[in-house]
Amino acid sequence: MASYLVIVESPAKAKTIKKYLGRNYKVLASMGHLRDLPKSQLGVDIEQNFTPKYITIRGKGELLSKLKKEAKSSDKVFLATDPDREGEAISWHLAKALNINEDQKCRITFNEITKTAVKSAIKAPRDIDEKLVNAQQARRILDRIVGYKISPLLWRKVKRGLSAGRVQSVATRLICDREGEIEAFVPQEYWTITAKLKDEKSGGCFEAKFHGSQKGKIPLNDKEAVDEVMSRLEDADYVIRKVKKGERRRAPAPPFITSTLQQEASRKLGFTAKRTMMAAQQLYEGVDIKGEGTIGLITYMRTDSTRISEEAQHNARQFISDKFGGEYVPQNPKRYKSKKSSQDAHEAIRTTQVHLTPEKVKGSLKPDQYKLYKLIWERFLASQMKSAVYDTLSVDIAAKDYIFKANGSKIKFMGFMILYVEGSDEEVVDEQDNIPALTEGQRVALNKLTPKQHFTQPPPRYTEATLVKTLEEKGIGRPSTYAPTIITIIARGYVEREKKQLKPTELGHIITGLMITHFKDIVDIAFTANMEQQLDEIEEGDGDWVEVLKRFYHPFAHTLKEAEDEIGDIEIEDEVTDVKCEKCGKNMVIKHGRYGKFLACPGFPGCRNAKPILEEAGVNCPLCGGKIYIKKTRRGKKYYGCENYPGCQLMTWDEPLQEQCPQCQGVLVKKVSKKSSKIQCSNKECKYERSLDE
Repeated sequence: MASYLVIVESPAKAKTIKKYLGRNYKVLASMGHLRDLPKSQLGVDIEQNFTPKYITIRGKGELLSKLKKEAKSSDKVFLATDPDREGEAISWHLAKALNINEDQKCRITFNEITKTAVKSAIKAPRDIDEKLVNAQQARRILDRIVGYKISPLLWRKVKRGLSAGRVQSVATRLICDREGEIEAFVPQEYWTITAKLKDEKSGGCFEAKFHGSQKGKIPLNDKEAVDEVMSRLEDADYVIRKVKKGERRRAPAPPFITSTLQQEASRKLGFTAKRTMMAAQQLYEGVDIKGEGTIGLITYMRTDSTRISEEAQHNARQFISDKFGGEYVPQNPKRYKSKKSSQDAHEAIRTTQVHLTPEKVKGSLKPDQYKLYKLIWERFLASQMKSAVYDTLSVDIAAKDYIFKANGSKIKFMGFMILYVEGSDEEVVDEQDNIPALTEGQRVALNKLTPKQHFTQPPPRYTEATLVKTLEEKGIGRPSTYAPTIITIIARGYVEREKKQLKPTELGHIITGLMITHFKDIVDIAFTANMEQQLDEIEEGDGDWVEVLKRFYHPFAHTLKEAEDEIGDIEIEDEVTDVKCEKCGKNMVIKHGRYGKFLACPGFPGCRNAKPILEEAGVNCPLCGGKIYIKKTRRGKKYYGCENYPGCQLMTWDEPLQEQCPQCQGVLVKKVSKKSSKIQCSNKECKYERSLDE
């Protein structure tokens, strides 16, 4: 009886695939890459056409020996790593390490881990795609050269532990540039005048905004301009001059790609890019669903294509018709345009089995998995539904020589909005839905005229969502790089999170300044985007990876030598705090480590005392009077604890108040959610609560 070996990256994926194959198949995990460039040296022979020197990754020797043994005793080996550049490279390394004949078709891929997809892939193995491998190899060597050539320079000139990288340096620059825009921003004054009007026939009230004169818009830049308009309007009649009715359609958003999934999960769920990709990976590789067994619930989550297979579209349309009614199904299936640069090898992110609703699988999923699955399920279905339809109303109101405008809309047909509405990073201005039926020429009564002063606002700092959006729009990085890039720039201490916003540190500004001065191309957005395009061309067979590296390296080597000569030693002083070291009495300083800031004794190495930075919550413990600190779990989740713990047992996820519960003397906490905000007792047996305003 023939025996077959299937190799994937992870045990979870192996478990799911094993379920779909017979007893003749053994499915093992490589646990990611088995070979890579050495950490202790550059590992690239630049003189010999950038030949990489791959070694077995430390700790993977035993696993590799096991795979070799299994491969030798199998009649055929199938390499089933992920369907992208990185997955292709892992398969290529496996083929080399296991001595698989180059003529043997051993590579299988699937966009979703379902029985149909896996069995179809097994029937149609292909050769390893050298173009994909070369594109990944070029990226890896390029990033290694940049990192291993610039980073030691930063260590010598600034301080140890710093690093530079093609994508991370551009991302840091974007955040620093935005901070510069914010600091240089000069607010401009402007005013609005709002008229609250009443239709005396129906008794309906609505609001209209001052627009200008019949000749055009009049800006209100200061109080003098407002006072002049207000004085002229004192005895004005308000007459409906123009009523325009119309219809507006709102199309659904396309199904998710990697960047939009990360953005929407940030907006709606508060997930970081890393947290989103972790949950998505689990959903893709397979989850044990009660009554169904282990199932891959979503398609591959690293993609920049919005394409959907015909079968998936057909299933979605049928489900929409059954659940919501035929009127919600568009006449023709919806198709969305992908970006020019997108890799159309696999589909958008969608559910593999649309009948598995979030409610059906909720009991089998962890909280993060459920939230993300629900988001993907709803977005995919909504993308295949009819557009929403609004009735719109635009009204011009004349008051002497001035014009006020009122705009309203009412939903006529919910369409996709019955299921899902895309989030937004911009402030959405809601239109009125209460404008009464008005006719041209009729008078309306003025209830109140309200002038209001405003100031223009600086551009907002980037959040993870808006940074990912910008990186994608500018062609910086690819779906697989967004999350690791953000993790790296925070870990290096170049950027810090302030609530949801990304703010550059002093170190980030210094390093970015150095890079702009001495390595202009590395932090140049157009140059980096062009390099991504060249990597794409290698993948498509239109570029030679060695030539791409040569064109990059020779100018880079010259720049590197100049930087070595020109950059003087830069001293970055640690921020001194008023916290005394318990061991030697010195004032402790703030250091940046792998997991963010921490306090360290400046007497190192004589004194090695270090401890986390504790942020005060601003209230005293209602139980013992001690300070309450904001702390974080290992996963970075925020909670509150008393400084006297474990003597005082106060510890809570919700922000505590200084007052005690009037009913049981327990700890009162603020409960804030999207739906409501209230104060309640943390004692589960006590039912005391009140609104936040009381």
